[in-house]
Amino acid sequence: MQIIDLLVIIAYLVATAWLGLKLSGKQKDLKGYFLGSRNLPWWAVCLSVVATETSALTVIGIPVMSYLGDINYLQLGLGYILGRVVVAFFMLPRYYDGEMLTAYAYLGKRFGTSTQTTAGVTFLFTRLLADGIRVLAAAIPVKVILDGLGIHTNYFVIIVVLSLVTIAYTFIGGIKAVVWVDVAQMCLYVFGGLLSIIVITASFGGGWVADAASAGKLNMFIFEGNPISADASFIPSLLGGAIFAMASHGSDQLVVQRLLSCRSKVEAQKALIVSGVVVFVQFAIFLAVGLALWAYYDHKLPADLGLTRDDEIFPLFIIEGLPPGVSGLLLAGILAAAMSTLSSSLSALSSSTVNDVYARLKRTPMTDAEGFNVGRWATIGWGVAFILPATIFQSDEGNIVILALGVAGITYGGLLGAFVFGIINKRATAVDANITFALAVAVNAFFFVMEKYVTGEVWVAWQWYPALGIIVMVALGGFLSLRHPKTQKQTTVAEVEGSNR
Repeated sequence: MQIIDLLVIIAYLVATAWLGLKLSGKQKDLKGYFLGSRNLPWWAVCLSVVATETSALTVIGIPVMSYLGDINYLQLGLGYILGRVVVAFFMLPRYYDGEMLTAYAYLGKRFGTSTQTTAGVTFLFTRLLADGIRVLAAAIPVKVILDGLGIHTNYFVIIVVLSLVTIAYTFIGGIKAVVWVDVAQMCLYVFGGLLSIIVITASFGGGWVADAASAGKLNMFIFEGNPISADASFIPSLLGGAIFAMASHGSDQLVVQRLLSCRSKVEAQKALIVSGVVVFVQFAIFLAVGLALWAYYDHKLPADLGLTRDDEIFPLFIIEGLPPGVSGLLLAGILAAAMSTLSSSLSALSSSTVNDVYARLKRTPMTDAEGFNVGRWATIGWGVAFILPATIFQSDEGNIVILALGVAGITYGGLLGAFVFGIINKRATAVDANITFALAVAVNAFFFVMEKYVTGEVWVAWQWYPALGIIVMVALGGFLSLRHPKTQKQTTVAEVEGSNR
């Protein structure tokens, strides 16, 4: 790798910040800052949703799955499409039923302030941990490349630089800047994946496909294994993946914030469903990159190539296998994915901080100008906070994609369960919801900690975490709700707002 690549990367970072500000303009009110005045086209929101959930985890993590195994990860893509369809017609209409700035406003409408605040705070800390891992995923290839240039630095410095650039356009431009930069960044990193396949195919011909087929690496469906603990088998991937998508795209403010910025409910539904198809194609592209790399490196294990992490295999190819300038462009693609997720998280975290926590704990009504200012400063605070979890998880040796999804799944079950519980159980109160929510999160956390840090054995596949949380919420919450009359008075948005005045 040469200096020209570093110049390309620097130019890209500067151009990204400029593009975000140019396309969005300065936002001056709370609705414009967090929802883009609900005037964004569905296709832009669709691509932004894809870019948000992709991150550097997909770009560097998915190729190594097919490099070391096969393409069974596509099973999960099918589950993601199924889950999105359910969210589009079951949950989205409730978000468009009134002026709701966050996903958790529905819980405030159904159960009251305490449940909305509990869900909001849970989202804040879950997103902080999961996206700390995503920031680490971006820092890994950057450090490898800087070391190759003789520039020896640590993860802390790299993370800070990425954070500062992203904070700049998120702070000023709000959700409009985030969405439009997402669109540009997604085009770049998908182009990088396709270009890598073209370069390797030009060198080896199409023989790498035949090699992968003869080695059994084109297997997409796996029906063997315990359907509860085998995370690579069909049932957990399809059904568990569908429920996981319902949680991540129906109860996670990171995605719901984008869907609420569409011009109408119909356009939001279209953006969500089409995004599932785009994600499936994207998975296929980066799994193909892994198969091509497997042929390029003559079937060698990453350790045999002198790598300390399996996730470094694609960055290694970027350094060694591509011509000067192109290497810098592909690294910029990885940075694009990382910055896309980071900017999305900052916008969603600040939105939830203002509407689900600050406004609910404040004794006097929050003015629009006050919420706008608090949201912008919250953006800076959360951007700095990403550094801690990124540093903590850098010693984890497992697949970084599965690690991030597992962390997110711990609370996804409680969040999705709270929505389902509120819809199907008419007699439940906020106390019932809060108690069972805490227990649902605790159950998933137990399985995650036991698997990762105690026994090393998988008891429950990570795809099932949201389903497990729903079961705890509905079953235990239903039991607790038996204490109340059958016709429980529903809390309205007006009543929730009035309780804070």
